[in-house]
Amino acid sequence: MLMPTTPPAGTAPAGSILCALQARPHQVVRRDTFDPTDATCWLTRGRSIEHASELARIWRAFPDLPATAPLEDRMARGRERIGAMKPLNDAISAATEAERQARNFALMERHLADGTIADSELAVLQGRDEHGYDWDIAVAYASGWTAAHAGWEHRFFADGSARQAAKRDAYDLGFADGGGDQADLFDAARRSNLAALRRDNQPSATQPTPIARPAPSSWPKPSDHARPTRWSRRLLIVSDATIEEVTPGLMRVTGLHLTEEVRARAGTEAMTIVTIDRHAGFVAGNCPAETSTPIAASRADEIIASSQHGETLRTLLAGIEIDDVLIAVQGDYLRIVDAFAGALPLCANMERTQNSLLQQRAHLRCWLDRGYSGQTNVGAGHIRWGKAIKGLTGKLGEFTARHVGPAPRRGHLIRIEAEGGQLAHGYATSSGEPIAPEVIVSNKTNIRREMAAALRAFGGATRLMDACT
Repeated sequence: MLMPTTPPAGTAPAGSILCALQARPHQVVRRDTFDPTDATCWLTRGRSIEHASELARIWRAFPDLPATAPLEDRMARGRERIGAMKPLNDAISAATEAERQARNFALMERHLADGTIADSELAVLQGRDEHGYDWDIAVAYASGWTAAHAGWEHRFFADGSARQAAKRDAYDLGFADGGGDQADLFDAARRSNLAALRRDNQPSATQPTPIARPAPSSWPKPSDHARPTRWSRRLLIVSDATIEEVTPGLMRVTGLHLTEEVRARAGTEAMTIVTIDRHAGFVAGNCPAETSTPIAASRADEIIASSQHGETLRTLLAGIEIDDVLIAVQGDYLRIVDAFAGALPLCANMERTQNSLLQQRAHLRCWLDRGYSGQTNVGAGHIRWGKAIKGLTGKLGEFTARHVGPAPRRGHLIRIEAEGGQLAHGYATSSGEPIAPEVIVSNKTNIRREMAAALRAFGGATRLMDACT
């Protein structure tokens, strides 16, 4: 608890300190000690001069009692100080709220002045000017007006606030002012037809024709939710810019040439690869030259402005059945793909690499792990992973892959269990080759990938060789 202090001899009075701070407010230095009876202490914590002076006066009038005073007296002193501060706190809250509303309304007025204001923002100003609403109630009024004007149903969002009743009344009034009639059974259909015919809702000639499909930039990242797909039905879109990992010892991921990891997978030669070249646009396969400098935004705009590149992409993909697409480009290259998204095939799996370079590398690996030649049976479906802190486990159908721990000699041991927790003995591939229920992985970073591959293999296996039958 702080004791009231008396200014030492030779120090300036509080009034002179406030005058000096008014003259040089930028030189206020925050002190390490907290003395609430000193106005300078509150000034250095963002309070205005008037509020700082009043706070210091209240603390001087109701200082903390010494620690030796009875507890009841100290608590009573605190209640007295809180009661004295209530008018000041209410005034501070009111001033902050008034500043917020003035700032928000000022933004709407600036949009009105420069001609960029939207219809919903005009409704906010209409609620203020015609009905005298403050900001929160005017926003509720604008929500009702926008719903009626756009042809939507009457649907007020109950936020549970203390002003919910006033907001509902404002929403109903805005809905009526926007042309809505809650008593009419066909009101929503009538207004939706009017909204569709309204000229300001029609796309202008300069706006591109909307594409009835999600843009590649909004596609999700690859995961093991999707079923494995044949390499001949997979499409990979890369760029001519080199993307390198800066962490030592990690694989180099390039958009121009497939990495050693991609080439190591059997069957990738059947996959369709399209490269975005800064000079030629979309080209089939690997680009003849790579660069470490990404494409310039101006060059990307030139490619987007030419419809010829969209026709080129359609020609490259003509006659090819695609079930799985991965967009492995970023930045301006991704803008190019978005612009010609209409030329991409619609399929079940549409994903893209994203976020940091390390995550892009992991996404590429996850997508590549889902490819297979089609000559063997694999188990489809989502692998349900358990927490690695308790020992990583993965489940697919009746099978469970479990990381047991270190192998007897070296590496890490993975076991595949069937229902009941027994080792999955007696399973074989479609060609009759037995599948071992125990797998040893030399590198710990490959445990999840090897567990997924084992689960896929057992998911597509047969039990004709089960010795228990």
